[in-house]
Amino acid sequence: MNSKANSDSPSAATRRQFLATATAATAGGLFLPSRQLYAAAPGVGETDHFWYRLAPQHPYIDSQRENKAFGFGLGKIYLSEDNGTTWPHEAVFRNADNITFSCILGNGNILFATRTKLYLSTNNLKTHKQIIVKDLDGSDYIPHTPLDPNAPGWYFHPLDGEHTWDVGGTEMLVWGNYCNVLGGAVPVNIYYSTDQGQTVKIAYAFGKNPTFQQPGSKERDRLGNPDNPVVARHIHSVAYNPAENAFYACTGDHDRDDVHECHWLRGTYDATSDRWDWKVLVSVNSNSRFKSGGINFVDGRLYWAADANGNNGTMPHDRGLFYCDPADLANVEKHTMMFNPKYESANMIIEHDVILSAHYAPASPYDTGFIISTDMGKTWAHYDLKQFGKRSPTRFHKKNSDGWFRVDLRKGWIERGEVLFIKPKP
Repeated sequence: MNSKANSDSPSAATRRQFLATATAATAGGLFLPSRQLYAAAPGVGETDHFWYRLAPQHPYIDSQRENKAFGFGLGKIYLSEDNGTTWPHEAVFRNADNITFSCILGNGNILFATRTKLYLSTNNLKTHKQIIVKDLDGSDYIPHTPLDPNAPGWYFHPLDGEHTWDVGGTEMLVWGNYCNVLGGAVPVNIYYSTDQGQTVKIAYAFGKNPTFQQPGSKERDRLGNPDNPVVARHIHSVAYNPAENAFYACTGDHDRDDVHECHWLRGTYDATSDRWDWKVLVSVNSNSRFKSGGINFVDGRLYWAADANGNNGTMPHDRGLFYCDPADLANVEKHTMMFNPKYESANMIIEHDVILSAHYAPASPYDTGFIISTDMGKTWAHYDLKQFGKRSPTRFHKKNSDGWFRVDLRKGWIERGEVLFIKPKP
């Protein structure tokens, strides 16, 4: 297996130049109609394997699908129909800076969330309404009243970027919350919708994690499913395998008092009864390839990226980009390592033989590190886009209609920074 040495693009504009261009465009556009307010920043860098460009600062482009993009900022939400070149649809949304999730559905509906509330627009943002999640028993699932009003938690924020799949001719939206890092303690859940976001329900609720609770809380205030002994800090990835008609989810993060937070689960959904059947496949320590994310399925084969860490278990860390038959997930002897990036990596997307992954900046010597294969794993390359500073690429979205992946650049590994677009070279 070939590997290309680390490299930077000499023709790439610096992060400062990108941001200065975006800021100038925003300031200069205040006197223009809103659809011209956020013209795309010029300047495209390149490596041997892909082109890349930083998105303008405003609006923050949170999600994309085909030719559409959803963004927010300055007290508004925005919808583009030409991949962010213009923004003809907008609406006042005072809590825009606290948006943590969005998804453009197949029929054009847009589901988006703040830290604790979920909203749906069915008419290109002309109006939107709050969606109340349904609990496992069918009752309304109401987020807790935080002991600290400034720390309500992130109920709906995911670490991965793809959340919709065709399941038996119906689009299903399924995602889990990556939480308990910033913003306060929250329960850990997998959510789903089978009706284009009109109804959102809980598919799986993890138990009460004793470590991630509100400071000063009493037993009655403890968050999580009291009937489930399986606990996690947060969910790393959820993905669907059409070959099995099953969903897979993996969680993190460590071992606390001999309790594992790293699990892999397999869930099947019965549309007739609207019921889920989940089984825990693996529960392990954090120094394991099962502390992972970036789940993908291609032709029935399971692919994932591992960010093993901690000093428990056998050294060196059990990291890499792997694949196996789904039935062999629990048997490490039947795993194939495609590539070993040496450092923590738990985000990955696969589309049209392109495998795109990345390094976590706090655990890597790379500033903004990307890992790519354009031939389905036959050859690999690393790139460090140092001009963007210390950033962790997360929330990878499939390519838009112009061929660009959308990627979050996070400060540390979770605080929102910038948005980067990457276009693989043919």
